[in-house]
Amino acid sequence: MMTREREREDDRGAAPGVSDRLTVKQEPLAAARRSSGSAIQPGAGVQDYEQGVESLLDEQPQAQASTAPEDANCAGQDMEEKLANGGSKPVEPADAADADAAYAAAVWERVVRKTGVLAGRIGSQFPHAAPGGVYELAEPHWWTAGFWPGLLWLLYRDGGEASLRQLAEECERRLDEPLQSYERLDHDLGFMWSLTSVANYKLTGNPESRRRALQAASHLLGRFNLQGRYIRAWNPWREGERNEGLAIMDCMMNLPLLYWASEESGDPRFRHVAVAHATTTLRHFVRADGSTHHVIRFDPETGEVAEALGGQGYAPQSAWSRGSSWALYGFALSYKYSGDRSFLDAAKKVAHYFIANLPEDGVPEWDFRLPAGVRRYKDSSAGACAASGLLELAGLVPEEEAELYYRHGARLVRSLEAVCGRWEEDAPEGLLQHGTGHYPEQKNLDVPLIYGDYFFVEALAKLRGRRDIFW
Repeated sequence: MMTREREREDDRGAAPGVSDRLTVKQEPLAAARRSSGSAIQPGAGVQDYEQGVESLLDEQPQAQASTAPEDANCAGQDMEEKLANGGSKPVEPADAADADAAYAAAVWERVVRKTGVLAGRIGSQFPHAAPGGVYELAEPHWWTAGFWPGLLWLLYRDGGEASLRQLAEECERRLDEPLQSYERLDHDLGFMWSLTSVANYKLTGNPESRRRALQAASHLLGRFNLQGRYIRAWNPWREGERNEGLAIMDCMMNLPLLYWASEESGDPRFRHVAVAHATTTLRHFVRADGSTHHVIRFDPETGEVAEALGGQGYAPQSAWSRGSSWALYGFALSYKYSGDRSFLDAAKKVAHYFIANLPEDGVPEWDFRLPAGVRRYKDSSAGACAASGLLELAGLVPEEEAELYYRHGARLVRSLEAVCGRWEEDAPEGLLQHGTGHYPEQKNLDVPLIYGDYFFVEALAKLRGRRDIFW
């Protein structure tokens, strides 16, 4: 068992030619946004969630965010009332896209305001989790170091203050130390440099950021085990530990750094390794019902599967919800960059499982397969990642399928804001409350998590019509 926490768990100012690499198939998503107020006919297994959330969201996708007092939040306010505060007139299907965009714009202003306050305290440091309502700071080598600067880049890109860019750039410079020292790097180079250096390069064309990102991609490439066709997850946590055979689901979100490196450098090796790892993950991590393993141990010499481990899930055969969100979004991105249809099918399968297992309030529990007697903490970070992944998936499927994924992504954003958003002046830090970091180690339970904040803002940006991403 791991002994330290691991949660493994349009372009403003873009250089000419840079934003071209951000294009995606937008037509299906646009059609879905136009029609998203109509009834959805999902596949088998989704209906239970549909019925539970209908009364909260489907009839009232309002054009305005909540106009309740700033101190009114989920701790003391009825859920349906909060979701309906934007007005009493139901929105017609043709107006649903505008309603989503208006709602997201109103919440965006709250995000900007709260993040500005937080930036004044945190500056160019690296928040991780906020037990007690105050973000604790991590070292630059920690896997979550990219999410705070990534969030700052999202806000700056959409009209934010220049000071946000300055802080993001300073965070990126501070990551030079772990990048150059090398020994403390693991597979999470994508989380760290996609949201810092790749983001900077895509938005500004900064050649130094391009160099950093390509160097990080080269390090990630070097972790590939040819025999098992997987990217090694971690380095030893303590002397004598042997974990060179471990691969984890989280790495699906690190692969976009490799895809980007191939596109940027013209060298196909990065893409080949990304596709190989994604194929291995599909073969060994994704179960027939769409649930996923978190950790698989391979024999690093032969490449054979040795065992499945519970990781941050409850047990080896449980269904850790954040792992499901990594899979949903990660396979969608691997399809986007490789064109391999098996990855799209995997993303859809995991999405259906995720949607079907959401509780009535729409915010996932930390594991979808828990026995009686185990505390069912929410994990807002799993919900936020899945929301952004669903919205991404909606832009990759045929038009007749897009509505399903778009509408559930939009609903998930609204549920997260209603259940987990705190916007009053004396609210705890963090945009989303109720994240679960590592239940098996009893660490960071029911707290804001910086990666949950990032994915929530990314999903809001998509509801506002932004389709370019840093991944």
